Amino acid sequence: MSGVQTSLEEGMASRDRFFEESKEQSRVKSTIVAKYFDAWSRVMIGAQNRYRSQIEENRIAYIDLFAGPGRYEDGTLSTPLLVLEKAIAHPDLRERLVTIFNDKDEQNTASLEKAIGELPGIESLKHQPSVYGHEVGDEIVKMFEQMTLVPTLFFVDPWGYKGLSLRLVNSVLKDWGCDCMFFFNYNRINMGLNNDAVREHMNALFGEERAALLRRELGPLTPTQRELLIIEDLCAALRELGPKYVLPFRFKDDRGTRTSHHLIFVSKGFKGYEIMKEIMAKESSAREEGVPSFEYNPVDARSAYRQQFLFQLSRPLDDLANMLLKEFSGRTLSMEDLYMQHNVDRPYIKKNYKEVLMKLETEGKIRAGKHRKGTFGDKVEVRFPKFLTTKVPKRK
Repeated sequence: MSGVQTSLEEGMASRDRFFEESKEQSRVKSTIVAKYFDAWSRVMIGAQNRYRSQIEENRIAYIDLFAGPGRYEDGTLSTPLLVLEKAIAHPDLRERLVTIFNDKDEQNTASLEKAIGELPGIESLKHQPSVYGHEVGDEIVKMFEQMTLVPTLFFVDPWGYKGLSLRLVNSVLKDWGCDCMFFFNYNRINMGLNNDAVREHMNALFGEERAALLRRELGPLTPTQRELLIIEDLCAALRELGPKYVLPFRFKDDRGTRTSHHLIFVSKGFKGYEIMKEIMAKESSAREEGVPSFEYNPVDARSAYRQQFLFQLSRPLDDLANMLLKEFSGRTLSMEDLYMQHNVDRPYIKKNYKEVLMKLETEGKIRAGKHRKGTFGDKVEVRFPKFLTTKVPKRK
């Protein structure tokens, strides 16, 4: 039996085991997707209501191309059912949401259809869920490319990499109100980059030139350096298609020693990026001085001691203070403008910026407009002295 066949069979066996129980990583993934769907749908419905005279269509959609069976063997609801539950509970969503679920595995589609039919209140949805059994490939990509989509949240969770491509992501993101999330199986893609048997899949995922460059650069790198370069190149490839905002969230294996996969969020709008960043921050298993790791590590989740230890070793808020003093030297701008200009592609959330600005104000290193003690509103103006170039000392 060839190595490719063996790898495929092992992958399918692992996929079957994956649905046998609801692991914490799977729960976190589903929670992130369901929370973002809830927030995204409210933003889209609000926009449709505000611009009703200009928008003829009042539907929104959720599409999942690798939907799975609906429930894990322990009875836990998977992502499709969590999304449908939120739709059933929300009157506007009951009227507007179109859901499309796909999985080429006939057992999965049969199980999903059964689970959907058993959901309390499913009959209240104006548009009943559609379940398909197509293989994801060029035909589906071409179909999306030729359509003008209603606002759509697009979720792609392949077990490996087959079917996942830059073209697929862009075929949905091209239209207004469309965001994408996909699972990036780091282990299999890391191995696949230097495997000629799957070269075509890797080229579709990174672009042919970028994939070729990656293959040349990965050889001498350490595992940590390899992962960083692969994720950076993936994000760069996605941005080249037009979307400005890309946000990865890392999952570690059960032992907490190796990366298993990433959840990648892609959007054209800052609002979506900001919402997802806050959601991922809350689901992070570790924080250093309140700065989220954007990672779920089961070891972190089980070990408060480890988080305390990390806290003692790292002072990320001091690093943020130094960056702000340097990058905004001599400028005056609102807290909100500062945050929007600085936070993209950095791990800090809005709360971190407000905490640092209050500290800098207390130390006399910046001047701020009027605000209540212990708060720092979005519209508060911040003035950075041009002459202040010294570093903020590290706390002992």
